[in-house]
Amino acid sequence: MFNRLCLIDPCPSWLIKLARGGLVEWFVIIINASLDQGKFPSVLKQAIVRPILKKASLDSAILNNYRPISNLPFLGKVLERVVASQLQGFLDDTDFLDPSQSGFRPGHSTETALVALVDDLRRELDRGSVTLLVLLDISAAFDTIDHGILLGRLSGMGLGGMALSWLQSFLEGRSQLVKLGDTCSDPWPLTCGVPQGSILSPMLFNIYMKPLGEVIRSFGVRCHLYADDTQLYYSFPPYSKEAPQILNQCLAAVMGWMRANKLKLNPDKTEVLQVSRMSDRGIGWLPVLDGVALPLKAQVRSLGVLLDSALTLDAQVSAVAGRAFAQLKLVRQLRPYLVKSDLATVVHALVTSRLDYCNALYVGLPLKTARKLQLVQRSAALLLTGANYRERSTLLLKELHWLPFTFRTQFKVHVITYKALNGLGPSYLSDRLSPYEPARSLRSSGEALLSLPPPSQARLVGTRERAFSVVAPQLWNSLPREIRQAPTLVAFRKSLKTWLFTQAFR
Repeated sequence: MFNRLCLIDPCPSWLIKLARGGLVEWFVIIINASLDQGKFPSVLKQAIVRPILKKASLDSAILNNYRPISNLPFLGKVLERVVASQLQGFLDDTDFLDPSQSGFRPGHSTETALVALVDDLRRELDRGSVTLLVLLDISAAFDTIDHGILLGRLSGMGLGGMALSWLQSFLEGRSQLVKLGDTCSDPWPLTCGVPQGSILSPMLFNIYMKPLGEVIRSFGVRCHLYADDTQLYYSFPPYSKEAPQILNQCLAAVMGWMRANKLKLNPDKTEVLQVSRMSDRGIGWLPVLDGVALPLKAQVRSLGVLLDSALTLDAQVSAVAGRAFAQLKLVRQLRPYLVKSDLATVVHALVTSRLDYCNALYVGLPLKTARKLQLVQRSAALLLTGANYRERSTLLLKELHWLPFTFRTQFKVHVITYKALNGLGPSYLSDRLSPYEPARSLRSSGEALLSLPPPSQARLVGTRERAFSVVAPQLWNSLPREIRQAPTLVAFRKSLKTWLFTQAFR
């Protein structure tokens, strides 16, 4: 808890929460005064920066391997949360943000972004197209935001008066000091950037990045963004003569936009994956970014998932299984010291959560590949139950009330589909699903069925029928009507799990 405390606060945040009954009235007065006057209190503008290593495996001696997380005053974050809720409402009402931006948005996630991306890649692969996926690397994106440009974006989206004045006050006059161990640096004034660790910063960053998607799409190139993780992809027929010019012009425009907006794009760290059939792997040219030819990689890590040129996900599954088994080995040493409920919590946090991350992508995995993750689930179940290793997996999972791996992936696809159909998910997924409309009135007209893709599109031989836009309608239509028509997400998840559990163990 100590690491979460801000040294600027006069007392720990947990103590403020305990005494909130007597402080709420004063908080309301301070917050209202700040909003009425269009000023963010200057005493709350200083941040304590604690450098955090981006990955445990990185070299701690290299400064670029650290992320500067700002530790901010408690009251300032409360004030930010009030403004953030109002700003989010404004963004939702005006539909201002780029539709392909998934970072820090309700109903959006890395998984929804990857489901849409992989769906597009699979469909293009099945059509025989070549797709180049470019993962752009932006350095210190939050730290280099130009305040003048950001305020111009805010004004352009319709904010003005005290609201714009308050946001300008929030951005300007900030300072930070760095704390390492017991040593603190002198305060340093900040003339650009938004603090990482702030409530408002991710929303402001999304607003700042909004025009980038428009720049990319103007070349007929598609994209998905998750905060500063920008992925663009261009599909074209094999041996297309126009493709190099189009993609390179797009990359040049992206580089120009980045420079104009004071953001630094790293060509040396930008990665490219070619997704195509084996016979089309040699396209004979490389995309170029700022004069640097970008080599094609056999696999890339996109939002935490390893993608390969054939979209088999073999490398991803092997990596997940390897890390999960390593964690199981550690948890097994803790077992004698933990009661079963605590052991279950640790197993979920360190093991099964890895199986569930973006597992909507695992639907339709070949049995040989899926078995690696099934073995992880079985090993976790054996650890929790203490059963003999010869015990049947179905009995172990039934005792723990766990859905088998295959059914867990179907559960995730169903939940994503329900959200997309009920306005709880991103438009880029709901646009892929179409309600079934029979040519004439039939008994099935009011059953909330989805239209299946034409047979010519549904075969997807090259991707083993694993595209979301094909799999989701098939799975959805297999559900009982009362589940499809569940009134709330909570009710849907509950009835869905019960039904899938019955299907798995009947």
